[in-house]
Amino acid sequence: MNKAELIEAIAVSAELPKTTAAAALDAFTSAITSALQRGENVTLVGFGAFEVKQRAAREGRNPQTGVPLQIAASRLPGFKPGKNLKSTLN
Repeated sequence: MNKAELIEAIAVSAELPKTTAAAALDAFTSAITSALQRGENVTLVGFGAFEVKQRAAREGRNPQTGVPLQIAASRLPGFKPGKNLKSTLN
């Protein structure tokens, strides 16, 4: 499912115009992104939790030349599915 299909599904499910559904989806993703940028976790009970994960600096290798190189530390978004989401899939 891509973004357009998700907007269509939201519009049909909530009986909203597509423009309103698109604005709601954009606001939702923006709010989650902003919270993660601040280092906060976002928990949606029954669905799951978005969190910021820390990746330590490490040494890697250039696959073409084999020369070692340093890979910088970084922050990555993560998602842990909730109990209800897991149970609907199994």
